[in-house]
Amino acid sequence: MLSQRNVVTDVLNALLAETKAATQQAHGTTPPAPPAAPVPDTTAEPEANDDAPKNGRSKPNRLRAAKQTVQPFVMERIDVAVASSLEPAELERQIGEMIGEVLIEQKVQLNRNEQKQLCRLLLNDMLGLGPLEPLLADETVTDIMVNGPNQVYVERGGKLELTDVEFRDNAHVMNIATRIVTRVGRRIDESSPLVDARLEDGSRVNIIAPPLAIDGASISIRKFAKKKITLEVMARQNNVSEPLANVLKIAARCQLNVLISGGTGSGKTTLLNAMSRLIDHGERIVTIEDAAELQLQQPHVVRLETRPPSLEGLGEITMRDLVKNALRMRPDRIILGEIRGAEAMDMLQAMNTGHDGSMCTLHANSPREALTRLENMVAMSGFKLPAKAVRTQISDAVNLIVQISRMRDGKRRISKVSEVVGMEGDVITTQDLFAFEFQGEGPDGQLTGSFRSSGLRPYFTTRAEYFGLADKLLDAMGCNREAPGQ
Repeated sequence: MLSQRNVVTDVLNALLAETKAATQQAHGTTPPAPPAAPVPDTTAEPEANDDAPKNGRSKPNRLRAAKQTVQPFVMERIDVAVASSLEPAELERQIGEMIGEVLIEQKVQLNRNEQKQLCRLLLNDMLGLGPLEPLLADETVTDIMVNGPNQVYVERGGKLELTDVEFRDNAHVMNIATRIVTRVGRRIDESSPLVDARLEDGSRVNIIAPPLAIDGASISIRKFAKKKITLEVMARQNNVSEPLANVLKIAARCQLNVLISGGTGSGKTTLLNAMSRLIDHGERIVTIEDAAELQLQQPHVVRLETRPPSLEGLGEITMRDLVKNALRMRPDRIILGEIRGAEAMDMLQAMNTGHDGSMCTLHANSPREALTRLENMVAMSGFKLPAKAVRTQISDAVNLIVQISRMRDGKRRISKVSEVVGMEGDVITTQDLFAFEFQGEGPDGQLTGSFRSSGLRPYFTTRAEYFGLADKLLDAMGCNREAPGQ
């Protein structure tokens, strides 16, 4: 509770300083009281260009004008020490009363509903993420991209669209960015302009600040899915077919080491979450991420998160450090949010030393490319190993590669599932189990196609027999039960 109050105090102090600076800039000196700005009457026509609604989601022009008028007066009347000790509901009530008084003094006419909206806008600025709060509350929005103060894009249904959301200036964007990273013990400034963080609900955030971001700070938010996505839900949404979903369920139950591959925003983490739901509740799971966003449902989960260096360049804890430490924690499974570098070597060693059923994601455009990237990342670890030795270790560690793609209609689909079979000479051999075959485009713009099974008997059929799932696996693949194992 004390840390929450400290955050509130810091936020209010920053807002007070920002409001005061804006007032001084506008008048050249600190005025005794800002002049009242005329607010259009409810019957007045909206201005033609500047505040025209975009995509039907623009706030009324009058509400914005009222906010600009009221906010300096309200901020002057706030006692930071008292405000930081209040519960949110009580703070909202008192801010509402202040707004009512200021509106009367400044002769600004707003109805009761507009006053409530204005109170919410001010509270968003004071305690939330300001102009981004309505977008965070919109469940149709999956990604939010802030490109400086005057350009905010969102993704809906896999498509990008420009919103009418704007910040006051670059300082306002940086204020929101600082608020985000402070809550997770990180910082954003000129000496540390790149930060990965997360929101309280688990949404993933990346921030890049000036001087690296030339046109103002950039904030990218990958929103946390409130609905729990399962393989059954993905099958209903046609992200996978039912037989393919069954194969993935069996793979998770059989403790296969799974590598999920895909491009940025293709749905790798969502698929990882869905597959992880099949892990037995009696297992001990250790998750390792740069910014914690996995949503495991099991009771025995240890969540680890990397730490950036301090101002002095000390105290950094990397993904590789955490993987090494996880091996001493008696995990049944290790789940890596994303492999990016030298930690690949430690992850392969973990998969080869009794931690079956481990899962991880990486960026690649095909299963074969995923294996190549994994090999390259092992080389980044500094180990001088022959190429064949590295490939042998990869083939022994990885059982299944699931490729997921965001297609041009905006829908995420599993485009290919490949099984690692072994080695032939110096080459890792694989066989495709499923592949999405494009057939055309429907009248609604959605792509049509089918998830075709190769009909091959999976290499892990013997393992499935050990878990009593061989018959279900062969049914899902649509292949002959009497065929010999490969």
